[in-house]
Parts: sequence; C-alpha cells; structure tokens
Amino acid sequence: MYDLFENRLARLLESGQDDLLAGGKKGVEKESLRVTQDGSIAQTPHPLALGSALTHPYITTDYSEALLEFITPPCTDVRSVREFLSQIHKYVYSKLDDELLWATSMPCLIADEHSIPIAFYGTSNVGTMKNVYRRGLGYRYGRTMQAIAGVHFNYSLPENLWPLFQEVVGDSRELQQFISDSYFCLIRNFQRLGWVIPYLFGASPAVCKSFFSNGPDWLEDFDQHTYFNRYATSLRMSDIGYKNQVQENLDISYNNLEDYVRGLTRAIETPFPEYEKTGVVVNGEHLQLNANVLQIENEYYSFVRPKQVAQSGEKPTLALKRRGVQYVEIRALDVDLFDPVGVNENQMRFMEMFLIFCLLQESPPISTDEQKKIDHNQQTVACCGRTPSLKLLRNSTQVLLQQWANEIYQAMLPVAEILDQSEEGSPYSKALGAEFSAIEDPEQTPSARLLEDMRRNEQSFFHYAMDVCEQHNEYFQRLDMPPERVTFFEKEARVSIQRQKEIESADQISFEEYLERYFAQQ
Repeated sequence: MYDLFENRLARLLESGQDDLLAGGKKGVEKESLRVTQDGSIAQTPHPLALGSALTHPYITTDYSEALLEFITPPCTDVRSVREFLSQIHKYVYSKLDDELLWATSMPCLIADEHSIPIAFYGTSNVGTMKNVYRRGLGYRYGRTMQAIAGVHFNYSLPENLWPLFQEVVGDSRELQQFISDSYFCLIRNFQRLGWVIPYLFGASPAVCKSFFSNGPDWLEDFDQHTYFNRYATSLRMSDIGYKNQVQENLDISYNNLEDYVRGLTRAIETPFPEYEKTGVVVNGEHLQLNANVLQIENEYYSFVRPKQVAQSGEKPTLALKRRGVQYVEIRALDVDLFDPVGVNENQMRFMEMFLIFCLLQESPPISTDEQKKIDHNQQTVACCGRTPSLKLLRNSTQVLLQQWANEIYQAMLPVAEILDQSEEGSPYSKALGAEFSAIEDPEQTPSARLLEDMRRNEQSFFHYAMDVCEQHNEYFQRLDMPPERVTFFEKEARVSIQRQKEIESADQISFEEYLERYFAQQ
C-alpha cells in the first residue's frame, strides 16, 4: 500500500544526505479566550500592555476582542517553538490582572451572542476591514461558533530537499511549480489520513450547555450543565464546530493550485441570496464585506490550507498565484489542556513526521466521491472516534480504524529514524511510539482522559476547565523568564502601537474605496 513512499524515501537516502528531511520550519498559532474569575468571557478591551492586535507579530486577536492568538516565529526545532510559546504566555499573564486564559478549545460560560465582543483593530482601513469581516461572520454563522479556540501548526519542508526530490520524482518543470504541486499532494493525503489527528489529539469530547440553545440529539447529558458524547474526540471538528452547510457545497478542489485559487475566487465573487437579505451597508453601518458566498479566503473553513506570505494589502489567493505555496497550515489540533501552553513537543514532532509521510506517499486527485468518504471519516472520528471496532471508509471497503492507524504507524517508523539522526535521545521515535500507544488503548487519548477526570472529580465540563485554568495560571506565575525576553516583548508592544498609529495616519482614501481596490486586485 505504501510502496511508492518507501521507494521515494530510499532514493532520497541514496543521496547520502542523512539530514535531508530535518530542519523543516515549524511554527504554531494558538488561541485562548480571556475569561473573568467567574468563567465568563472578558468584556475588557485587548490589554494595551500587550500592544496592537493589528500589528503585533506575536500577540494578536482572532474573532473576538477576548480571543487572544499567540504566534511563534518559524523554527527548525520544536523545543524552540514551545519555549517561545511558553514565554508569550508568561508575558501575557503578567499583564492580565485578575483574568485567566481559558484552557480548552470549547468555550467557557456564554450568556448570549452579545457577550462575545467582536475584535477591534483601530480606525485604519485595514483595521476596519478586519472588524467588518468579523461582523459578517457573526451574521452568517453566529458569534458562539467563533468563540471556539484551536491550535494551528505551520510547516514547510527544508529548502534543500526540493531539488533532489524533484529529481527522484522525475519532474522537469520550474522548481516553484513543482514545490506547489508537491504541497498539494501533501494536502490531499492529509485530507485522506488526517482523521488520525482528532483521534490522537482531540481534546473536546464535552461542552458547556450554554454553548447551545438546543443541543444536537447525538450528544448526551453528562450532568445538568454538560453535554458530551462518550466516544467523541473533537467536538470542535464536528458539525457543531467549524462546519457550515453553505460551505459544504463549495466543492473547493485541492487537486492543483490553479483549481484551488479558481474555486476560492468564484466563491468570493458569487452572491448568496441569504447574505444579500442581511445587507452589506445598513443605516450607514457595514455589516459584512460583501454578500457573496465567502467574504474573503479566510472564511473557508478547511482543516488544512496552502499558504504564501501575503504582502501588505495583497489577497491571499493572489499571493499563492504569484509566488506559489510556501508552507501548509494545519488547523486540526484542539487546545491540549494537559499542557499549559496548549501543545506539546510530541504532538509537534508527530505532525512533522506525518506531513513528511503525506508528501512522499502517492497522492492521486480527489474525486467528488472520494471527498464524500473523506468528509465521512473526518466527521465520524470527531464525533465518535473511540467507538470500539469503529470502521472507516477506504476506497470501496470498510476498514477498522485501529488497523488503518497501525499501518500508518508502521509506514512512519523510518521517517522517525531519519529525523532522529539529527537529534539526541531518539525523540521522534519516542514521540511516535507514545502517540500511537493510544491506538491500542483509546483510554490514553486526551479526549478519554478528560472525560475520566471529569467523572473521577464529579465535575461538569465548566468546573473542570476552570480548575485547569487556575492550575495553568499558577504554573506561569511560578515560571521564570529571562529579563531580556521581557524587554523584547515590551519593545514589540510599543513598536506595534506606533505602527498602528502610522497606518491610521497614512490612510488617504475612504473605506469604501479601500474595499473596492482590494477586491479589484487581479
């Protein structure tokens, strides 16, 4: 089944460059709600001491003014990623007064939609666009869904791998075209096999009842305050999370860069009657950027995205079209409440190995029929992935989840061994073994451990999560941080505030004209 993968890997190793797969750049974007001492969403503005959410490179906000997002720079080793992320947490906690960072993906107590404040980015055109886009999301999907937090893992293969890999594949195209096509091969295989991520790392099998007006019938009462599914892994990745019926019919193709850009562009330019009823500008107020199927590219909720760093004001699809794929963004990780920073080194090492495997494995185009099977597998694992003897769809047959997962594990072993050659103590092999032990024993998964803790402590999801928040707070209060790192973050905060002021004072056109120019980019 994985013959092509094994052949490609062997041919790469024949080059004698043992570190060829090592040194890929890794980074993390981690979201956390600011909450009050009683577990409600904070209504306070983004703390000024943290800098400008518009321009700070490492500390910003996502949908809500209370939904912090921490961004690490790209690093070649996961220890540096986690250390930087930990230091962001330490610095932020020192500026939060009596607020806490919510420790799980599914949100805290939600009084109503209006208790989730939309993020504000100042008065500039670019800041207003970010705010209006979020208003549109609220009208389209509701604010509650936007309060869900996650961890995004960004990864790019080592640059020196590409020429040799192109030679192994026997491709004679321009190198960047080959790189982009290879990343799309990786993405297709991640879609096919990515169900393993919520199984291994899903940590949201329960949710506070305040999240719903009426809970779906496939969820049960854990207690009077909590819904759960006894075999769920990631409610965040299920139909109650980032899923939408309108988007299900988009049929965005990942078969090549051109089709992907064309599909997103079509969605951004196609009016949608329901959104037209809402209106774009009502009584002089912008409710959304436009009334089309998607306002902008980021509205498309995919759990993996091809990425290229966009220049100031440049549309992401144009950045991809002009310069090709630079890295991939994996959006399938829940916040890990068992680690104070929300993600651990083993998870990141596993992600790196898994993405290398997805790159080297055969990756034919995805048909409409196969996409339905992919969607079925992803939803099945998110909703009930720990069900005993659970079967998934592979080609035209059903296969046991454990059997399929073990096949993936066996195929990944040589990748772990290769990456270990650049490290001490075989950390990749240990990470692979540690994570896949949960295949044989589902009770080791974070989702099962969370539910077991709630049962043992006789706590609702909310009260259990609150206790974890307090523990994380105490952890970071005790954590030491080098003085030079404190100085670094304080400087970044000051510079970001000044940068926002400069952007605001430089605007010379109206917001309407700014939007018109933005969407007119070709």
